[in-house]
Amino acid sequence: MYMAKNRLALSGGGLVNRRRRAAALMVVGAVTLLAAPGQALAVPQPPEPPRKSLEEVREELDELYRRAASATDAYNLAEDQAERQSAQIVRLAKEIAQGRARIDDLRDRAGATARAQYRGGGLPPEAQLILTDDPHLFLDAAGRIKAGGKATRDLLGELNRTQADLETYSREAGAQWELLEENRVEKEKHKKEINEQIAAARRIEAQLQEEELARLRKLEQEAADEAQTAWLGSGVLEEINGRASERGKDAVAFATAQIGKPYVWGAEGPGSYDCSGLTSQAWAAAGRGIPRTSQEQWRLLPRIAVKDMRPGDLIIYHSDASHVGMYVGDGAIIHAPRPGRNVTLAGAGSMAILGVVRPDK
Repeated sequence: MYMAKNRLALSGGGLVNRRRRAAALMVVGAVTLLAAPGQALAVPQPPEPPRKSLEEVREELDELYRRAASATDAYNLAEDQAERQSAQIVRLAKEIAQGRARIDDLRDRAGATARAQYRGGGLPPEAQLILTDDPHLFLDAAGRIKAGGKATRDLLGELNRTQADLETYSREAGAQWELLEENRVEKEKHKKEINEQIAAARRIEAQLQEEELARLRKLEQEAADEAQTAWLGSGVLEEINGRASERGKDAVAFATAQIGKPYVWGAEGPGSYDCSGLTSQAWAAAGRGIPRTSQEQWRLLPRIAVKDMRPGDLIIYHSDASHVGMYVGDGAIIHAPRPGRNVTLAGAGSMAILGVVRPDK
């Protein structure tokens, strides 16, 4: 009986083991099936995003470079203001130094007056005058006392005014330092924005093949030519017949001599320029100082109608006045286009015109 039970237990244990081995084989098979490549149960991958057309790329690059130009204008304005504030601080420092020297001189003179009174016995001049018996001395002393009293009052008045001026200069210098720091922060913010926009544009360009880059340049030129053709087709050039002023001729000559030099944001020459650096330096060479940035040129210089344009005038572009070129006649401008390009001749109507300003009006 015992032997029979033992045999049954062994045979039962073997059955259990066989069942366990079969289950394990099924699990291994399932894992192998899931891990096998190309099976229906593989995790699906997201589809590739649609590739942009070159025209879409061109528009995206135009927008990035336009934003960079706008930030460049803001950077240049902050830099220009910082330079003026630095000059103002230097001027105020000189005024403060002169004021302190003047106060020291006035105090020395006031001290000399006090010492003279002490040597006179400590009596005020009026008391000494009453004690004299000589009428001539009396009249002479009376005149001197009157003049001396006025001189003392003038001395004290000048001392007070100089001290007040010194306090004013000190307050102004403090305010200028605060503005200088604000503009430094602004410059850094705009510098970061410029670099970000240019870097984004260059990343896009780096992904293009040589033939795509060539096609992109062709698309850019075609877009510019189309805009220029539409501008000329409006008949605007038929009304433009103004002659350049003498200073205008000098400005055009300077700008023409810069053709071929590279665009560098924030640059004012002589080896490279940004758009407003070129126009401001051209007019400086012609003997007429104008604002540094295209936005300030648009805001501060006299505006004229497009039909009244003459060589030397500045055409301001885009709704934010972020670009400028110099009109040179025959429907053309000279301008510094953007990073990666050189100063060049282009159609005056190849970009969206905001308006025209005349530096020597």
